[in-house]
Amino acid sequence: MTRVLLTGASGFVGAAVQARLLSYPRYLVRSVYRRLPSQPLARLEVCKVPGLEPQSDWQQALERVDVVIHCAGRVHVMDEREVDPLEVFRRVNVRGTLRLAEQAAEAGVRRFIYLSSIKVNGEGTLPGHPYTANDVPAPVDPYGISKLEAEQALLMLAAETQMEVVIIRPVLVYGPGVKANFRSMMGWLNRGVPLPLGAITNKRSLVALDNLVDLIVMCTHHPAAANQVFLVSDDEDLSTSELLRLMARALGRPARLLPFPMWLLRGVAQLLGKKALSQRLCGSLQVDIKKTKALLEWTPAISVSGALEKTAKDFLER
Repeated sequence: MTRVLLTGASGFVGAAVQARLLSYPRYLVRSVYRRLPSQPLARLEVCKVPGLEPQSDWQQALERVDVVIHCAGRVHVMDEREVDPLEVFRRVNVRGTLRLAEQAAEAGVRRFIYLSSIKVNGEGTLPGHPYTANDVPAPVDPYGISKLEAEQALLMLAAETQMEVVIIRPVLVYGPGVKANFRSMMGWLNRGVPLPLGAITNKRSLVALDNLVDLIVMCTHHPAAANQVFLVSDDEDLSTSELLRLMARALGRPARLLPFPMWLLRGVAQLLGKKALSQRLCGSLQVDIKKTKALLEWTPAISVSGALEKTAKDFLER
């Protein structure tokens, strides 16, 4: 039996990891919550830790734990209101994470799996020139910087202790229950809203929630995962236009995409103060997962079309 401590269990990715682990008899799962659920799931241990802070005490939560899966953290914020966002990200994502990891090493935890972000690599690629796990990191925003600093601190800790560290950098994650821009796009398509996004020729990597969870669970036990950094995607890169057409098909709706040129979209977005949004819609961000597939003998469990069908079905039912 493998006893797993899971942080971020109430989040989009963490909840899916929890459900997958509970489906296997060999895992004993202990999930951390800020506020304990009123009706925890069968076979699930729960414990309360007020937050991911530099002074948090994890000793009781870490008793007899073999593997930590750390999904909690301060996430990327579109409308940042903090005066010093980098300091806030560092307090939670760096010092809070290191506090958990140091206490995990002291408690004899065998492996620490850290859910990082592709933002450690950067904000975009040229088409056909994907990021790799061995690239020199080049984060741009405070969130990406904090994730890189946490990675570096964890790898230093692994070098000084017996605890192994596994770092996973996902690209944009989608699946049942997805929110933010991905859900907004499904809403537009479902309502038949014409979108000026029919002529975008970028390339972007995505990762289905099922595929990310599958990799995380594999990393709890695969010997070759120790002290490695992995990028993860569906291994099927799409343009924004291609993604929207596949999404519309999964929703059973026509894709009303107007072929506006990309230069015009970028110009309008610049005028409206939406440069970051235009970068996500028109820019490329690809990742190369050859290392992940070769070292772990892993392949994505579900295709983009299959994952979009599951995502659309959940969206329509909700």
